[in-house]
Amino acid sequence: MGSMTIYILFTIIIAILFLILNFILAPHNPYQEKYSIFECGFHSFLGQNRTQFTIKFFIYALVYLLLDLEILLIFPFGLSGYINNVYGLVILLIFIIIVTVGFVFELGKGALKIDSKQTINNLSKTNIFKITYI
Repeated sequence: MGSMTIYILFTIIIAILFLILNFILAPHNPYQEKYSIFECGFHSFLGQNRTQFTIKFFIYALVYLLLDLEILLIFPFGLSGYINNVYGLVILLIFIIIVTVGFVFELGKGALKIDSKQTINNLSKTNIFKITYI
């Protein structure tokens, strides 16, 4: 048997062993809320389900995708560390600087701020109690 076959068999055996240990040692406390439709443990309130997401959540997803692709593009450089020279390092640093400048620009524009209902409620409460004198 080759070393790769032994590695694959070892990985499968470890995975099965961890699953068996989980079934044996993990507590099992079923109750009605656990088996309900929603995973959070309680039923949704009227008008609270199927609401639309704001565009801010999609912006977060796009930023995550860009930073994830950055890691994916840096990974081959890290694997070929003995082959790379100064030219490869300069190209990598230029790429990281461009992505970092874009990220800082997004932070500066406030594109990654999501106004929660708590901050909106706090702002409206403070505006109610302001007294204006003429």
